[in-house]
Amino acid sequence: MKRQKICVLGATGSIGVNTLDVIARHPERYEVFALSAHSRVDVFALQCLRWKPRLAVMTDAAAARVLRERLAGTGTEVLDGESALAEIASHPQVDAVMAAIVGAAGLAPCLAAARAGKRLLLANKEALVVGGALFMRAVKEGGATLLPIDSEHSAIFQCLPEDRATWAARIDHIVLTASGGPFRGRDPASLRDVTPDEACAHPNWVMGRKISVDSATMMNKALEVIEARWLFDLAPEQIRVVIHPQSIIHSMVVYRDRSVVAQLGTPDMRVPIAYGLAWPERIESGAEALDFTRLAALTFEPADAVRYPGLLLAWEALRGPAGSTAVLNAANEVAVAAFLAGTIRFDQIHSCNAHTIEQTPLGAGPADSLVGLLALDAEARAVAQQHVRTLA
Repeated sequence: MKRQKICVLGATGSIGVNTLDVIARHPERYEVFALSAHSRVDVFALQCLRWKPRLAVMTDAAAARVLRERLAGTGTEVLDGESALAEIASHPQVDAVMAAIVGAAGLAPCLAAARAGKRLLLANKEALVVGGALFMRAVKEGGATLLPIDSEHSAIFQCLPEDRATWAARIDHIVLTASGGPFRGRDPASLRDVTPDEACAHPNWVMGRKISVDSATMMNKALEVIEARWLFDLAPEQIRVVIHPQSIIHSMVVYRDRSVVAQLGTPDMRVPIAYGLAWPERIESGAEALDFTRLAALTFEPADAVRYPGLLLAWEALRGPAGSTAVLNAANEVAVAAFLAGTIRFDQIHSCNAHTIEQTPLGAGPADSLVGLLALDAEARAVAQQHVRTLA
């Protein structure tokens, strides 16, 4: 078997680390060709020494200089800057790209991989939230294979027939499950006092701080609703969300005959990663098997709009003018960063997001090009940052 050459964008994050764990279990199938990170030199240097990639990218130039010194003589070439991400994502020798960079910064390399026809394992939901039609057009025109890695979207993908042409005729709607985060049972009036450490203490998943906060506000689910619209070509009203605290059922497809097909498993990101790497085959992921004899009750609740007001912004943005979803994503990145820095309160994240959507002007075609989308992203961030200063 010819080993696949893998590029991991965002290698030091939780998805990147789990991807390397799965790859380590199958050395006969995969080899690491390229890795990227932003600024965590110590962690990234150890990864490069372990995996000996041909190329390593650090987007922070100062960090890249340190990395070059540490990797001198190892055979790994160190590149730096945002443009280098697109370079390794579209490299002719790369077979598959794990896109695990958090935020809008991942859009450009995802587009590069799509246009180069790569097998693209998409863990960067912002590529679709920001890019939408532009990104899906790049996938189609480049002949790329797009495989979702978010546990919910991977679950939906696994529940659908392989013949995509039959989806529209068969699907009534899909149901994305959400754990409810760490504050599911907490009085909404007390959320103003939430600390960053409390918001990052997810009950089921081990994730980075930004996505953990998004889970606590349910903005991660709002972004997943937008992502699902593009991945599965659904109308906004065909996407629903339900609280499932145990995180055993990862999502469901409801067919027109009212049959429901669900994907179940332990809450371990190595499962969708392994599925994406090996699709359409199945390989060992390293995750613990689900033991039904020890399984507690599976429960479901409606998503509370009072506790999770940000969730409703997903459908509002999808029905809004072109570029609305990009504005929502930019606002949320600014708001979460401000909360983690102690600048605004937890309950003010939604205020910042809603304000930015209302106040950012949208033109007729900002979503038609990467340049236009990035300009809109920058404008929305400026509006959000001004609102953060007001709140602070």
